[in-house]
Amino acid sequence: MKVALVHDYLKGEGGAEQVLLALHEIYPSAPIYTIFSSIKKNSTLAEKFGGARIIESWFGKLPYKERLISPLRFLIPLIWRSLDFSDYDLVISSASWAITKGFLPSSRRGGTTARRSGVEVCYCHTPPRYLYGYETSRDLGKNIFIRIYAAVVNHFMRLYDWERAQKVDFFIANSREVQSRIKKFYRRESTVIYPPVEIPNECKVQSAKCKVKENYYITGGRLERPKNFDLIIEACSRLKLPLKIYGVGSQIENLKKTAGSTIEFMGSVTDEEKFKLLSGAKAFIAMAKDEDFGITPVEAMAVGVPVIAYKGGGYLETVIDGKTGIFVKEATIEGVIRGVRDFREIEEKIKPEDCRRQAEKFNKERFKKEFEKFVKDNA
Repeated sequence: MKVALVHDYLKGEGGAEQVLLALHEIYPSAPIYTIFSSIKKNSTLAEKFGGARIIESWFGKLPYKERLISPLRFLIPLIWRSLDFSDYDLVISSASWAITKGFLPSSRRGGTTARRSGVEVCYCHTPPRYLYGYETSRDLGKNIFIRIYAAVVNHFMRLYDWERAQKVDFFIANSREVQSRIKKFYRRESTVIYPPVEIPNECKVQSAKCKVKENYYITGGRLERPKNFDLIIEACSRLKLPLKIYGVGSQIENLKKTAGSTIEFMGSVTDEEKFKLLSGAKAFIAMAKDEDFGITPVEAMAVGVPVIAYKGGGYLETVIDGKTGIFVKEATIEGVIRGVRDFREIEEKIKPEDCRRQAEKFNKERFKKEFEKFVKDNA
């Protein structure tokens, strides 16, 4: 089959990019279409996608494209319309923010009578959060003109999102949480295939030998508003607990301003550095309220580290309460403090091997096998 991969945009490295990398490994000759690519030379992302053929839209040629894409989101229909997918037998879209779906001329499931030979499979990380009331990385603040502008634009983008969703042949959701959103917002059925979590073998061996944990907690990933890193930082500052934070994002400077003396920012780290940090921690803390899936807690469990997580979203599908971690009922500073104290009471009962065994359910080879079988059975 002639296959094309489509991804929102290539900028940072997160769970969506891990999915894209696994898809690239399944279909190494398939080009990757994207709105823009800002992969920095010599970065881990550049190394991972070094052999990929990446095709940017015309928007990728604009200066300040990373800053412009959000305020100019009304251009998304024009951006995707400029790319031609009609010659492909299989289009696989990796969709979240940029309404990255509905690329083929007509649909078998969209109510039209037109026929086409191509098939589109949409791997949905989530319907766009900004369109359906979920917290996003951007705060519109008190500027009433910006809020009115966003409300008007988002109204028409929701209509566009619905229309594109009806053109998709098959939806794959990255969690049961997202599966319920696809049903609610698109009235479409979907199949859950959990995203891949790849742990280097040397990190697994190292963590298995690590019997004594250091006296610090850890959190990290993309430092954005929905992840509630501010709550974690304030709680650990009040408790005088050592907390290491890895990753970068738009909130990093604000977070540094509120951090106490026990908080340490590690910045951007390589995979090797990340898993080394994780393997030495007492626990990983995750507090996003509406997490789509949440790949960082699984990475922590993969190296034998338990998780303190908010009781909601994708965390409910990855963390086993009392066995591989503990749930926090309230995403507040006080909730995090209680969660840490509750964790201390059961800390000795949590076995690293149970954490690793749970994380193995989400490994990359499992993802590849399930995805290839789905395509074989349906495309």
